[in-house]
Amino acid sequence: MNDTSLPRLAITMGDPAGTGPELLTRALIRKDVLKVCRPIVVGDARVLAKAREYTGCKASIQRVPRFEEADPSEDRIAVLDLQNVDLASLELGAVSTMAGEAAFEYIRTAAQAALTGKVAAIVTSAINKEALNKAGHHFDGHTGLLADICKAPRVTMMLAADRLRVSHVSTHLSLREAINRVQPERILEVTSLTLQAMQQLGIDNPRIAVAGLNPHAGENGLFGSEETEFIQPAIKAARAKGWEVSGPYPGDTVFFRTLQGEFDAAVAMYHDQGHVAAKMLGIWRGVNVTLGLPIIRTSVEHGTNFDLSGTGKSDPRSLVEAILMAARLAGSRPA
Repeated sequence: MNDTSLPRLAITMGDPAGTGPELLTRALIRKDVLKVCRPIVVGDARVLAKAREYTGCKASIQRVPRFEEADPSEDRIAVLDLQNVDLASLELGAVSTMAGEAAFEYIRTAAQAALTGKVAAIVTSAINKEALNKAGHHFDGHTGLLADICKAPRVTMMLAADRLRVSHVSTHLSLREAINRVQPERILEVTSLTLQAMQQLGIDNPRIAVAGLNPHAGENGLFGSEETEFIQPAIKAARAKGWEVSGPYPGDTVFFRTLQGEFDAAVAMYHDQGHVAAKMLGIWRGVNVTLGLPIIRTSVEHGTNFDLSGTGKSDPRSLVEAILMAARLAGSRPA
């Protein structure tokens, strides 16, 4: 019997044609996972059962009609079975409308469970953006989709790997559009969300570094004016609120300094500036956290890895880290 004082987490299966189902059969039977939470898969039980054949997992599949009835253990994986995949027509490693729709339904079900207090947090496995859009759900990924479901207009992505935590002023935009998003209001908003996330992790007065946009953070206007026009005013406004925020720092050093412990988190100006830094530490070690939602959501930092689907060789470390992070953020909530 699982410890009912541990937070209940909804773990989405992700795209059923990807490696998500295989990763779940490896991650959810681990002692370190079960020590901190009660994980329940939101997915398709038949797909999960088939994934056991690829990974050699011996755990049984417990189909549950409600989250409250789940009793996960080292030899039992609990699944809220949506029964939305035709196993006979599922092609592993391929983009399909069926898989995109199934992945969408897992996310929606998990998010609604968190919004209504049935679970303390959600952890999402990887989805395929092409499949999601092919199924008629026109979002750039989990962040925008969850913002829509939760009616949260101000969200951002934070990547966490070891001591490096990086939030982003923008993510899935062209570089030209991303530069246009570097505005004081947005920078201050992301800094505020980052501050709140650090406090949730137990850091009362977090030190937040803000990256510059241009090489050498503009070199006092020599390589661009965005730092003086947009970034410095945001930092000044943050400091006026009493926050320990500094910068702008050159993008080629600020993340290393954060990793070394000089700062508790850093704010990147665009997707690749922050993502490259975090993923250089090892793509399997990172966690994606959505800031600004009314629910707790963490995710793997990698994609669906279609090329590994059905091989049993996928690495569960990022999923495990995402689960541990969600449990930490959820604390000891009884849900």
